Amino acid sequence: MSSLRKLNRSLTLKLLALAVGAFGFGFALVPLYSVLCDVTGYGDTARLLRKAQASEQPGIKRTITLEFITTTASAGGWDFRPVVHEIKIHPGTLYTADFFAHNLTGRDEITQAVPDIAPSKAVGYFHKTECFCFTPQHFARGEQRTMPVRFIVDPALPGYIDHLTLSYTLYDASSRVTSR
Repeated sequence: MSSLRKLNRSLTLKLLALAVGAFGFGFALVPLYSVLCDVTGYGDTARLLRKAQASEQPGIKRTITLEFITTTASAGGWDFRPVVHEIKIHPGTLYTADFFAHNLTGRDEITQAVPDIAPSKAVGYFHKTECFCFTPQHFARGEQRTMPVRFIVDPALPGYIDHLTLSYTLYDASSRVTSR
């Protein structure tokens, strides 16, 4: 029984030493990673921090590309598109973009446009002050019009976001809205 006890004690000590060694190695990884980054230049945290701080500074010098996309969810009969497909904007400045809609269905219709912003992380930074999407739009047969959206992008938009997409889907809302 004594030799079995010695073997168990020896195994326990070896396992304990292995656990302590693994724990110590985990702590040693942080400085080893820093040394590796310093030697190779990969993952230079100081450079990355400077870049992140510079990109988060709001200002008129920052330019963001804003793309416009439209679709129609109702079965055909509409020409719905942005007047300009892309613009360059500066956060903190008020802009107006126009969208063209032409009712080709052959009957009076009521539509509702539903907006979407991509990437989704930018939704809270994109503010519409006026938009045709706020209310249903009444269109007579054959009617066409340009509809504006006025918006401002918050200067606090994260610096890594330099491209936004504003898309609208046009739905037939005739059955949901009472006529005027």
